Amino acid sequence: MSVKKQQSFLGKFLSNNKQYPVVTAVAAGLYPVLFYFTNNYTLINTWSHVAYFAIVFLTVPIVTFSIAHKLSTLPLFSKWQKFVLPFLNVFVFLFLLKVCLYAGVQKKISLGILIIAGLFALFLYKHLKKLIVIQYILVLIGLFTLIPTVIRQLNYSEEWMIQPDNIAEVIFKKTPNVYFIQPDGYANFSELKKGYYNIDYSEFETYLNKNNFKYYNDFRSNYASTLSSNSATFMMKHHHYNKGLSFSEAVNARNILISKNTVLDIFKNNNYKTHFLAEMPYLLLNRPKMGYDECNFSYDDISYIGTGLGERQDILTPLNTYIETDVNQPKFFFIEIFNPGHIHGLESASEGKEKERILWGESLGRANDMIYKMVDVIKEKDPNALIIIMADHGGFVGMEYTNQIYTKTQDRDIIYSIFTSTLAIHWPNGIAPEYDTSFKTAVNVFRILFSYLSEDESYLSNLQEDGSYVVINKEAPKGIYKYIDNNGKITFIKQ
Repeated sequence: MSVKKQQSFLGKFLSNNKQYPVVTAVAAGLYPVLFYFTNNYTLINTWSHVAYFAIVFLTVPIVTFSIAHKLSTLPLFSKWQKFVLPFLNVFVFLFLLKVCLYAGVQKKISLGILIIAGLFALFLYKHLKKLIVIQYILVLIGLFTLIPTVIRQLNYSEEWMIQPDNIAEVIFKKTPNVYFIQPDGYANFSELKKGYYNIDYSEFETYLNKNNFKYYNDFRSNYASTLSSNSATFMMKHHHYNKGLSFSEAVNARNILISKNTVLDIFKNNNYKTHFLAEMPYLLLNRPKMGYDECNFSYDDISYIGTGLGERQDILTPLNTYIETDVNQPKFFFIEIFNPGHIHGLESASEGKEKERILWGESLGRANDMIYKMVDVIKEKDPNALIIIMADHGGFVGMEYTNQIYTKTQDRDIIYSIFTSTLAIHWPNGIAPEYDTSFKTAVNVFRILFSYLSEDESYLSNLQEDGSYVVINKEAPKGIYKYIDNNGKITFIKQ
């Protein structure tokens, strides 16, 4: 279409008196859809989400606008006709944007949107079509930012998941029940006693010793967030953030962790019944296909739109239940605890280094309380269990807020605060394998564990290197950098 014809079309649209309820409805709903998908793509990258947003953000407004417009043409309502579509357009547009930013009702914000829509309808209704043009310009901008994200997803390569040996076919000679308990952001004792943490953890250390746990000092994660760290852990391979520029997200991470990964497949191949228990449905937000046999969440409990993690769920009750069922079949449990977590993510939410350290320490206490309860239940009902307590990353204590991670630093204690990770293991009969000195970083934990269960040390010859990686975009060229090398030394090497 030529520029002249485009101008002619736009001029006719703006100058005629005809109303377009469908065009007006799509203008109100389409940009909020693109806005939400662009900013939350990893949470909603499923066809069920596409269908939900198409219905709620587009189909419902189209039907509503069309009916309202039709009714406004009736003699009884004709004097209000010129106000109907302007009001609906502004109200729906702003309300849907509000929904994208803040899940829930927010009565005061909703009232403000209602007032703005009313004022626009009363005083600026003649400018509706200009507003519609602006909304469609926003749609074009939204497409410009969303399309690269979609292309990256479509071009996603699974090559990094390929194992260097036949460990995927490993056969266990030992089949204890395995409990993988993950307290979010729990720093290693080696860091808690020094640096920016300086927190008393002696009660928990005593508890672990009393319950015959072996603790692994100086253990750390390879990546800086739950998704990036766990996807490497459960695939037993490095992904280097999939060459992306967000430390907190990893392409397809939730699908990897919940639907299919090498660790889960190996347990299933060895006739283990698999369980995923979590206090909050963080790993389930994009509704991945459930690969575990049992889960304490139903997707009916998870909203299609949400900016938070929801209320904490009881995990002790289902844990008790699942331990006592299918007693003749070995079991694997992946259990997520959301304490102690990490300091606030954004600068605007931070309460300062020292206050954030104190808050993290308080959350550490809550994590310990939950671990006590879980371990007590497991040991009472399953005394020969193999229990692994391993965090996904550190608590970021010493920083003002977690997003400071994007800025280059060579401060050893800051870097270790990001990656330090607790690791304690209760070995059946209290006998750890001699090669447990190989426990250095998370990416190799399950490979070492499977060597133990299979009694085949040949798998140890293909351990991944123990580097820890970060995404940097300030004070250095954007990219993925190795922050800690195989020997635990601070470095700064672009990948």
